[in-house]
Amino acid sequence: MTDLTPTPTDEIGWLSATEIAAAVRSRRLRVADIAEAMIERVERINPAVNALVWFDPEQVRRDAAALDAAQDAGAATGPLHGVPFTIKDLTAVAGVPLTFGMKPLRDNIADHDAVIVERLTAAGGLFLGKTNTPESGYKGATDNHLFGATHNPWRPGHTAGGSSGGAGAAVAAGLGPLAEASDGGGSVRIPASLCGVVGVKPSTGRIPQTILPGRFYSWAYHGPVTRTVADAALMLDVVSGPDPRDPLSLPDRVDFTAAIADRDLTGVRVAWSSDLGLGIAVDPEIEKLCRTAVEALAAAGATVEEATPDWGGADPQTAMWNGIWVPGFASEHDLLDWASLRGEVDDELIELIAEGERLTGVDIGRADAARGVMWDAFARFLGRYDVLVSPTVATPAFPHGQFAPDHLAGRPLREQLLGWFLTYPFNLLTTPAMSVPAGFTPDGCPVGLQLATGLHQDALLLRAAAVLEERAPWAQHCPPACR
Repeated sequence: MTDLTPTPTDEIGWLSATEIAAAVRSRRLRVADIAEAMIERVERINPAVNALVWFDPEQVRRDAAALDAAQDAGAATGPLHGVPFTIKDLTAVAGVPLTFGMKPLRDNIADHDAVIVERLTAAGGLFLGKTNTPESGYKGATDNHLFGATHNPWRPGHTAGGSSGGAGAAVAAGLGPLAEASDGGGSVRIPASLCGVVGVKPSTGRIPQTILPGRFYSWAYHGPVTRTVADAALMLDVVSGPDPRDPLSLPDRVDFTAAIADRDLTGVRVAWSSDLGLGIAVDPEIEKLCRTAVEALAAAGATVEEATPDWGGADPQTAMWNGIWVPGFASEHDLLDWASLRGEVDDELIELIAEGERLTGVDIGRADAARGVMWDAFARFLGRYDVLVSPTVATPAFPHGQFAPDHLAGRPLREQLLGWFLTYPFNLLTTPAMSVPAGFTPDGCPVGLQLATGLHQDALLLRAAAVLEERAPWAQHCPPACR
């Protein structure tokens, strides 16, 4: 059984971002003390978890000293002053390695900060390090030839999910309350589910997206991974808003922290679906835990019914594969001589890149048309419901050494990559979705509940998540090995 002893909340490593920021503003904590506490935790815990793959204690100390000096000089403190954060190794931090988890790019150093990094730093955040990712973020587990596998803090030897597995594991292990992650098919929500934390994929354009090479991707997102919904709202407050470097960025700003203060869901219509009509076999224990979690929404005044979108007769997996996943990775075709890199990168990634050479314009056009059909069907569905709830993934964390869950062994690459999580329809639709903890399987694996709403309804999404958290708190628990 999972040890659910409450977390020692007086330890800095387990304080939330909102608690740390308040303690720094009131001068109950110095940023230098936060830095030393986090350095000690990373040096003690990370070797067994392998969540952070770049970490410079002296840089953390220098940045902390600068933040303390600014506060001592009377400068205004930002909303994240002194709050530790990590950045995924697909996102640029100036002067820091940007390897995409790949051996051939081990010496690549970023020459700029991504927009999201600029905003976290400008808000006073304390950059802690870079987190692990599968090579180029192509799959839902986190291991690579350069840094090795990231362990699930709740189940060592098992996957932390992907592609933001380092981010999910870091937050779950108490290695910083805020982690930047990125999501092209579920890469924020999958590790959030498997690691028992909160992960948000916002609406397209909510956070300016400058992940190269896909500046015009309508399906790729930065998103927060946190232990609490309030921290996710705080991080979204800081990093959202327009920027000319992302032509799809939204012009408006939303006060997410204010939005989650309202915990009344009276009149909100919730649809529960066990598989989103994807034909994915969901583990019965996961389905049971998620069904139970949904009851909290009804207790808060929402109307809950069982209903599943019909997707207009389109096949979401084909639309995802031909319209997003293969063309998206085809944009990296000229980055490296992939055929020569066997043994240096995953064979499956090489196969995925090669699939782009076989995909035709007709295939992509049909997939784009299918996305339109799916949108029309989902828009009709949202005429009846405000929130769609489902499991996030269909299986618990599986052991390292497996490419996919047992039941997909030997299946085509497309099925092994897409056949075990319920996240990618909302990348196709560009709508917001998030994963929150729903409990643990009997053998101690975290389970995530996925919530999704209509386009630009990110505030409603977080409000529903905050209700779930209030009625079944999860942040006070931590993996036994990470205390």
